[in-house]
Amino acid sequence: MRCRYLVCYDIADAKRLRKVHKKMLGFGDPLQYSVFKCDLNDTEKALMLAALDELINLAQDRVMIVRLGPVDTGIDERVEFLGQPLAPWERPVAVII
Repeated sequence: MRCRYLVCYDIADAKRLRKVHKKMLGFGDPLQYSVFKCDLNDTEKALMLAALDELINLAQDRVMIVRLGPVDTGIDERVEFLGQPLAPWERPVAVII
């Protein structure tokens, strides 16, 4: 089962910050620079945690992961934004032959 997670991070070093942002692009969609929406199954979540663990400095950085619930339960209605409209939450699918 896929669950939606809100992943937010505060990284003290600019170089690590760029690396974390680049890595997170492989797991979810950026909502803001340090905030991602990730739809993950248990295996994908474990891979994300392992990848972040390799990049962050546990003494200086912080990552917050909030489980919002199963993807198919109307989760989109739980999040509101003020200001600039957000791009659609659906990821485009690319078929490469």
